Amino acid sequence: MANVKKIINDKIAKKKVMVFSKQHCSFCLMAKKVLQKYVGKEIEPEDYEVWEINDDPNYSQLQEELKNMTGAHTVPRVFINGKFVGGGTDIRALDSSGQLVEMLKKKTNA
Repeated sequence: MANVKKIINDKIAKKKVMVFSKQHCSFCLMAKKVLQKYVGKEIEPEDYEVWEINDDPNYSQLQEELKNMTGAHTVPRVFINGKFVGGGTDIRALDSSGQLVEMLKKKTNA
C-alpha cells in the first residue's frame, strides 16, 4: 500500500469522526454504539466514517501505523476533529461524563 500514513491522515482530516475498527471486536462495537446515537444530531452522517481495517488487504500495515500514531496496537482508534481521543472504553467514559457531546459540537479545523 502506498504511503499508509498519508491514507490514514487523509481519512482523519476529511471526517469529523473517524473510527478505525474491526467488525467483531467488542470494544469497537462499544465505541460504534456510543457514537451512532449522535449521527444525524451532533455528527452529520457524511462526517462520520468507520473503516473496518481487518477487511483491508493491507491490514497489518494499517494497524502498525495506527500504533505508531496513537501508541497502542488495539482498536478501535477514534479520532474526533483530527485528534485521537481513545478506544472503546475511552469513548464510553467521555460519553458518560458529557465531554463527548461537547467534543462533537465543536467545529472541525477544516
